Parts: sequence; structure tokens; C-alpha cells
Amino acid sequence: MSTARHIDIDWTACQGHGLCADFLPEHITLDEWGYPLVDGAPVPAATERRARRAAAACPVLALALLPGRAG
Repeated sequence: MSTARHIDIDWTACQGHGLCADFLPEHITLDEWGYPLVDGAPVPAATERRARRAAAACPVLALALLPGRAG
């Protein structure tokens, strides 16, 4: 069983503050309106701590770090 995690965004909550891209620039960029674009790659163990901090720092808690997807 894989322990890889992935980034999930609650689009109904996201307001485009962009803090997530500040914490995880290697996984998240911003579109022209400031909304996150996630690369979809699994979050490696080396960056998992920053991913958790990014989720906690989101002003509307729209970012989550979830267990890896099957398949």
C-alpha cells in the first residue's frame, strides 16, 4: 500500500489568496486570477511537512493533503 499523498482543493471554498503557491511552488502555480493550479503529482515525503503547513495556512481551508489515489 502506498503512503503517497496528493493535494486536493475545495473549489467552492477557494478564494484565490495564493498562499498555497508560496508554500509549495514545486507543486502549485497560480493562474492569471490568482487561483491555484496543482500539478497532480504525488507529494513526496520530503515536502509533506510544507504541504501540511500550506493546508493549515489557507485562510479558507480550501487545501487538503489526502492519501494517494488508487491506480
